[in-house]
Parts: sequence; C-alpha cells; structure tokens
Amino acid sequence: MGNSALKSHLETSQKTGVFQLTGKGLQEFPEELQRLTANLRTVDLSGNKIEVLSATIGNFPQLKSLTLNSNRLAGIPSEIGKLKKLETLSLNGNRIQQLPPTLGQLKALRTLSLAGNQISEFPSGLGTLRQLDLLDLSRNKIQNVPAEVSELQAIEINLNQNQISVVSAEVSRCPRLKVLRLEENCLELSSIPQSILNESQVSLFSVEGNLFEYMERFTATKKKFA
Repeated sequence: MGNSALKSHLETSQKTGVFQLTGKGLQEFPEELQRLTANLRTVDLSGNKIEVLSATIGNFPQLKSLTLNSNRLAGIPSEIGKLKKLETLSLNGNRIQQLPPTLGQLKALRTLSLAGNQISEFPSGLGTLRQLDLLDLSRNKIQNVPAEVSELQAIEINLNQNQISVVSAEVSRCPRLKVLRLEENCLELSSIPQSILNESQVSLFSVEGNLFEYMERFTATKKKFA
C-alpha cells in the first residue's frame, strides 16, 4: 500500500475519528496512527497480516472500538489496559493463546470477542468488567469452565466449538447471564449442572452437538415449575 493512500486515510481519520484499513496485507500496526492519539475512537484493521499489536496501542485514550479480526496476532500487550473508554474489543481469527491480566482494567468494555483463537484455558480476571454484555470464546481449545465464571457480569457467553467436558455449577450464579452457548463440545449429559436450569437467570441454553443424544436447543422453563 502506497504512502499516499495511507496519508489519505490518515487525513480522513483526523476528521472522523475512524481509521479503517482492512484486507491490505499490513504486517504491522501503522505507527503513523500515533499522530491521531488525541481523537481516534474507532480502529478496524481486520483481514491483514499483523503479528504483533504494538505497545503503543495504549496511547489512544479516546478509543472506543478496536477490531483486528483475521490477523496473525499471537498475543495482546499489557498496555491494552490503558484504554479506559474501550467498549468493543474484537480479535477473532488470530493465534492468541493467553490474555494479559490488564484486560480486566477495561472498565467500559461491553463486547469481548475472541472467537477462533488458540485459548486453552478459560480466561481469568474478567469479573472486574462490570459493563460486559458479550463474551465470545467460541472456536478455541477450552476444556473446562471453572468456578471463577460466577464472577462474570456478561449477559451472553458463547463457548461453542471448544473441547469442554466440565462445567462448574457456579455458572448458575452469574448475576446477569441470559444466554449460554455450549454447542459442539465434549459434554456428557451428566456434566451439565442442573442448577443452570433450576437456579440461574439463563433463558437460552444451547447444547447441540455434544456427546449425548438430546441435542435440541431448549429454553429453561424453571419459572413454570416454581
């Protein structure tokens, strides 16, 4: 991509606060964006070949949305925690294995989407994200849902297409959880806590494609039997 084209994008972003440059074969986070640290609100660099998200990402205090889907990221820098106004972080289709503890400092975050990565353990430290609506961890390598999940404020948790064989009963204590997706995992019927149906706020619990025969989507109807 030529410098003139990039310059044109930068000039537009200076006015709009939006920088979108997708599918251009970029191999690194554009350092030229440092000129826009004061007013950049939205960045979308999806469909590129970026392997490292620069630590300078922490220099954008006004950023509300950061999207780097379908790149080659192996990790997230700890400086991500400086983005106090960030509401949407979408890093689907990368090579991320772990999340930095500083992710829990993103107090304004509403959507955290990490589908299609290489995460093998359910992320810890996300209970501090009090505004979180959606946590998408589908298409990873997670094997169990730990008790710590009860701290999450998410309304929807998507864990489709992982390798989950164990789900802690503590998931039923998630205070705002309405939608729990566990399709195409390794669950036995006995592995599903009854408390999800009897004691939780969950109204849509989706478990098609697991190891048991009963594979239809169903809605918890505990209210009828109260």
